[in-house]
Amino acid sequence: MLNNIQVTGNKDTRSGFGDGILEAARKNENIVALTADLAGSLKLNGFIKEFPERFIQCGIAEANMMGIAAGLTIGGKIPYTSTFANFSTGRVYDQIRQSIAYSGKNVKICASHAGLTLGEDGATHQILEDIGLMKMLPGMTVIVPADYNQTKAATKAIADFEGPVYLRFGRPVWPIFTNEADFIIGKAQQLSQGNDVTIFACGHMVWKAVEAARILEEKGISTELINIHTIKPLDVNAIIQSISKTKCAVTAEEHNIIGGLGDSIAQTAARHCPIPIEYVGTNDTFGESGKPMELLKKYGLDTDDIVAAAQKVIARK
Repeated sequence: MLNNIQVTGNKDTRSGFGDGILEAARKNENIVALTADLAGSLKLNGFIKEFPERFIQCGIAEANMMGIAAGLTIGGKIPYTSTFANFSTGRVYDQIRQSIAYSGKNVKICASHAGLTLGEDGATHQILEDIGLMKMLPGMTVIVPADYNQTKAATKAIADFEGPVYLRFGRPVWPIFTNEADFIIGKAQQLSQGNDVTIFACGHMVWKAVEAARILEEKGISTELINIHTIKPLDVNAIIQSISKTKCAVTAEEHNIIGGLGDSIAQTAARHCPIPIEYVGTNDTFGESGKPMELLKKYGLDTDDIVAAAQKVIARK
């Protein structure tokens, strides 16, 4: 199945958000967009041009933005908040917990520039803890799409999904290799079938996992690759079915290995099918300023790191 994965272009995932919210807004007049002084970075110019009366510029006041969004839901609106992932979570966690999650408000928290690939803006902006923060909130759905198409599909899908959502995407231009139609909230996407090892990945790391799986196949290692775009609710059945067959797994995420996708997979395995697992992610550290691809390599999130983790975990079976 790896041969069926074809790159159809290259585009940043944040553009998938910008194009997705515009399409969703054309179909649903209740959708409104809010931003905290980052309309351009979040690719909202098309939305603003077409629906200026449905756009709220909150300024550099992220906590206020979350409060406004929660209030808008009371009147039946579907607010999409937008800013960098760091400011969408760490800066406003109290407001999200109290006003959105606890109250079950229908707010869509859309977070760009996540992870190391934010690049030159450095450690203060490269949040690597946000998946953990958000998945621990009761009732919060957490989605980390893999490319432009999947981000666009997710942005449209959450409009019809009732309840708070955290949608995480990124800054750099990235290969496009999925189809919009394949995205279903809460349903893992199997990209290849294999018997020797399962690789679970999310976000930008799904493409890195595709590259790794191709290398592993050349080495005679049969690899099952699964895109866990929805971290919560987790597709437990898909995970159990795969690891019951391969008996080992690698997780790959642009996030701290503490609290992210890897921990969700490990918890599932511990409860249902204990297996050896290797994590590919940042290891209890902050990032730094640098070129996105160089940072992935330095912090152990490159293609070769996934290959090495797969070989290591197979040896542990």
